[in-house]
Amino acid sequence: MISITNPILRGFNPDPSIVRVGTDYYIATSTFEWYPGVQIHHSRDLANWQLVARPLCRPTQLDMRGNPDSCGVWAPDLSYADGRFHLTYTDVKRYGRTTRSDQSEVSLRDFHNYWISCDSIDGEWSDPVHLNSSGFDPALFHDDDGRSWLLNMLWDHRPGNKRFAGIVIQQMCLRTGRLLGERHNIFAGSPLGFTEGPHIYKRHGWYHILVAEGGTERNHAVVMARSQSLFGPYELHPDGPVLTARSQPNGSLMRAGHGDLVETAEGDPWMVYLCGRPLPASDCCILGRETAIQPMRWGDDGWLRTIDGSSRPIAYIAGEGGTRSMRRPVDDREDFDSPSLPQAFQWLRTPYPEQIFSLTERPGHLRLFGRESVGSQFTQALVARRQAEWRFTVETKIDFNPANFQQSAGLIHYYNSTKFHYLHISTDDVGKAMIQILSVVPDEARPCITSPAIPINRGPVCLRLVVDHETMRFSYRMAYEDDWHDVPGDLDASMLSDEATLPHLPNFTGTFVGMACQDMAGTGAVADFDYFHYVEHES
Repeated sequence: MISITNPILRGFNPDPSIVRVGTDYYIATSTFEWYPGVQIHHSRDLANWQLVARPLCRPTQLDMRGNPDSCGVWAPDLSYADGRFHLTYTDVKRYGRTTRSDQSEVSLRDFHNYWISCDSIDGEWSDPVHLNSSGFDPALFHDDDGRSWLLNMLWDHRPGNKRFAGIVIQQMCLRTGRLLGERHNIFAGSPLGFTEGPHIYKRHGWYHILVAEGGTERNHAVVMARSQSLFGPYELHPDGPVLTARSQPNGSLMRAGHGDLVETAEGDPWMVYLCGRPLPASDCCILGRETAIQPMRWGDDGWLRTIDGSSRPIAYIAGEGGTRSMRRPVDDREDFDSPSLPQAFQWLRTPYPEQIFSLTERPGHLRLFGRESVGSQFTQALVARRQAEWRFTVETKIDFNPANFQQSAGLIHYYNSTKFHYLHISTDDVGKAMIQILSVVPDEARPCITSPAIPINRGPVCLRLVVDHETMRFSYRMAYEDDWHDVPGDLDASMLSDEATLPHLPNFTGTFVGMACQDMAGTGAVADFDYFHYVEHES
């Protein structure tokens, strides 16, 4: 085994589900409102991972136009049975208000659970079969008698009842996706509450159920229970949470929870789980929820524990013989010379990317077609990649000729529609080009802030963003100039985090950096980006 430095999937990659097929390991993670849906990474050593698939990639599979922020694709579950990969996931259409307690007023939400399958991880996955809409976090358990079972948490919207009403199970036909028989509520959870993210494993005649509890913030935890009957009753783990960072408020990996287990070919158990890396000064997770991994052990009493029994997440796992995993800061320049969008990039919600960008209309450029306002939850031209470290620099060159003030394009640092900093080019009423920053912040008193407009010449412009922990600064230069000009004022990067929010809104994603173009007059003005250079720096 080589050494492993956590997180293994850095930047926004939450809710991991892991499976091993032969010598290959695969992890599926949530993508929420970002398209295509679900990220699947591959590894053969559990340390080095490569993105190999985003299976929800066409309109018949996923259309998230209108989905609220932090909705869309939640908690995919990846499994393998009968020679095929199986993926279940939730498409959240309505969220409402954040549930601050597990029992409160009426809370109406819409969760639709689906199943797709494919005979190869990077192949063309099937169109989805709708399974149910009774809750979220669907997962499949394939029993050793050949039957498959669908699990999900049950949502109870009624006043005075527990919102997270337990884990339900129902038999599923693995050929058609048809649910068979009645559903059974098999596990009510522990006193931590917020019981979600279920998985079941069978070992030595025992059914072990694993769930996420405590909410996906600082009280998050992996909880397990077991029974000799699939339908229970389930006995809680005698030690309490199996994995959690609740007891180490100053740890480097916080929010540990929502786990899944995999067994190596040698029979050793490993757990993947989500975590967050808070900034040391502000304690904010601008990178969102990431994925970590660590070895576990089965005790003589048949219960799963961390290697040292502490239940704490581990930032570094030492390998044998001092062999280290190969992780270097990313230095990635994309010149858009291919007709396909580079793998690192995604866009928001729409299954019709040809309506918002093209890599062929002007070869060697990413052309964005101006659509709705930045922050729209329907169709906006915004193409971006994850921020994966606290310190980075990004640079791009844009060729944009706005005709009026309703047209704008530029470089954006984006969390969601209520949190972003946007350096954009537009024009005034007399046709003079200008550049300025629009900041949308989670402040009810002053949600939108603009910097003073700076007149610039027409023609290609280079834009740059430098982020250093909480501090960020935009700058620009005309393409024919050598020197950069800072746009006055340091901005707050910690605002683009899970923790900074308006009341009652969900914040489950992470920060992206990318390119955007708007034409709120509806005339489809275009912006051409010549390159995008993203460079991470050591923290």
